[in-house]
Amino acid sequence: MDAPPTRSARRTARIPSGGGVVEPSPDAVLIRRTLEEIAPIADRVTSYFYALVFTGHPEVRDMFPAAMDAQRDRLLKALLTAAEHIDDPEVLVPYLRRLGTGHRKYGTVAGHYPVVGEALIGALSRYAQQTWGPETQAAWVRAYTTMSQTMIDAAAEDERESPACWHAEVVSHDLRTPDIAVLTVRPDQPYAFLAGQYTSLETPWWPRVWRHYSFASAPRADGLLCFHVKAVPAGWVSNALVRHARPGDVLRLGPPAGSMVVDHSTDNGMLCLGGGTGIAPIKALIEDVAEHGERRPVEVFFGARSDGDLYDKDTLLGLQRSHPWLSVRPVVGAGLASQLPQAVGEHGPWSSYDAFVSGPPAMIRSGVSELKRIGIPGDRIRFDAVEELVGAAG
Repeated sequence: MDAPPTRSARRTARIPSGGGVVEPSPDAVLIRRTLEEIAPIADRVTSYFYALVFTGHPEVRDMFPAAMDAQRDRLLKALLTAAEHIDDPEVLVPYLRRLGTGHRKYGTVAGHYPVVGEALIGALSRYAQQTWGPETQAAWVRAYTTMSQTMIDAAAEDERESPACWHAEVVSHDLRTPDIAVLTVRPDQPYAFLAGQYTSLETPWWPRVWRHYSFASAPRADGLLCFHVKAVPAGWVSNALVRHARPGDVLRLGPPAGSMVVDHSTDNGMLCLGGGTGIAPIKALIEDVAEHGERRPVEVFFGARSDGDLYDKDTLLGLQRSHPWLSVRPVVGAGLASQLPQAVGEHGPWSSYDAFVSGPPAMIRSGVSELKRIGIPGDRIRFDAVEELVGAAG
């Protein structure tokens, strides 16, 4: 299940691109009241939701991981987040379309959506006792009907152009540190993506458990894809990829996603912050700029806890020697979330740059905050949702 949109919900009113404030619709008001009521008991709502799905339709259980703690609240959280944005089509529709196309890799078909809708209404009606009633139920039914149809339509369109998933053979496995591996894979079919994007990945060791990983290179003529993976404690997928994957193993990939891509219509400088394996998409962006023949300034701050964890430093410094418009500054320290943004603030000015941030969730939050503080407008700061990248931690 993909992650919620990056924009936070506006609970009272929203400001459209035209400028005026638009009051929320009656349905949106009722839906947000329900969301506020169930927020403190989200765990119970989630458990009951899945119980309704699995007891009412046991045939869908095989679509989920054997151990549900790997899936947890992703499905319900995505549905509730979509409902929260019901009055904001600029955010909602692209998000739902990504969900619809992404769900194809699970084997989801149109007939599964009513099953989920029934469980959603059942769980909300049980636990939102103060705000639930005929009008609220009707609002949720209308919202879910619209949401599910958007996802169904997106999946049908995508089916005409792309497979539900790609099989990708591991062709090389380079262990850079005891916990970090660089994997190169060969998809069984053409795989179109943009530098800076990411995909969802499943291993043969943990069927139906998917995690997000960024592409570590721009699209290549030979079609190979590269990923940087750090094994984390209790990380099922990451440990399998670092410690068990070998050439010849076959992984599964979902469709590409993400908006942290280069705008080639502008020659603005690029300020890039990459923490840990978050340097992977930054490296892809550098290659993308080079391949387009651009000479815009690209400033990279590459952070890690120790010098030994700067596993791709030699590659980045090699790119710096090849491209005079590129500057790479390694930053080492235990407090990566604070030290990397601080290092950026000591240089500059950056107000005319487009910014790109990738790394651990805490670093993304602090990095975005610091970039705004030093004068980079929010609409020129590109990053993928922190919630989305949490999946990469496993």
